[in-house]
Amino acid sequence: MAEMRMREALREALREEMLRDETIFLMGEDIGLYGGSYAVTKGLLEEFGEARVIDTPIAESGIVGAGIGAAMGGLRPMVELMTINFSFLALDQIVNSAAKLYHMSNGQINVPLVIRMASGGGSQLAATHSHSLEGLYAHFPGLKVVCPSNAADAKGLLKRAFRDDNTVIFIEHTANYAIKGEVPDDPDFLIEFGVANILREGTDVTIVGYGGSVHQATRAATLLEEQEEISAEVIDLRTLRPLDMDTVIASVKKTNRCVIVEDAWRFGGFGGELAAQVMEHAFDWLDAPVARVACKDVPLPYNRNLEFAALPSEEDVVDAVLGMFKE
Repeated sequence: MAEMRMREALREALREEMLRDETIFLMGEDIGLYGGSYAVTKGLLEEFGEARVIDTPIAESGIVGAGIGAAMGGLRPMVELMTINFSFLALDQIVNSAAKLYHMSNGQINVPLVIRMASGGGSQLAATHSHSLEGLYAHFPGLKVVCPSNAADAKGLLKRAFRDDNTVIFIEHTANYAIKGEVPDDPDFLIEFGVANILREGTDVTIVGYGGSVHQATRAATLLEEQEEISAEVIDLRTLRPLDMDTVIASVKKTNRCVIVEDAWRFGGFGGELAAQVMEHAFDWLDAPVARVACKDVPLPYNRNLEFAALPSEEDVVDAVLGMFKE
């Protein structure tokens, strides 16, 4: 085990997979000489050369389209989109091609493509660079959607993504890149998709998060324990497609309460899907309605104080939990 930041764990996963499989190559804007917007691909150009680490023009639709074609041709590309906001420019390629080719070809065509994107607010990048669109991509059958919250998961899930025969949308919250954690140095370390992680066991309420919101959930659980003597169970979903609802439902049946935390907007957010499934499968066990904590319904401001006022906080999570215990 070694302690490293999430960006370093992602880089290690990329390097190990490129050494393991010569059909893997990387392409994206500024991933070569510059080393990537968040320094994830730093040093890989020098090690693997221009044929396997390709700096592309600023043309998201073209980048993803080239990745889809390469994947159809037998390679295993990774496409890095600088931020998830720019993926709008490649939405047709992702949704109408990558997600559907396997089904529309009756299983004759696979698209083993990894599309990495950075998402989330908290970095003062203003409204057009701070989207949390994980739920958007989870909406489409044919795509797998991965949202790591820590360094070890980032490595194990990214390595698993490269071994999948279908398109994987790999979403990294920008606030998590610098967070350190213990990471296995085993080159065969993999984390399977569709397996949520119980970060903290509890008996009074289940708090569910993914990506960046996991950290608000865990800090809120600590505050609830210290200040209110409320025991919160915290679940990190890890992947939205496939989705491990079994772990969530089992927890809710134990705690009888559920709070869902996400950085996306509440209206139409993925939290609504989670809440609906909890209501469908654990209604008789609930002692209070499912609560959702999400971003305020505004484009994220550039101003730091306003941005953090719009984003969900651990205090918001605590308030949502306490509201469940009022008579």
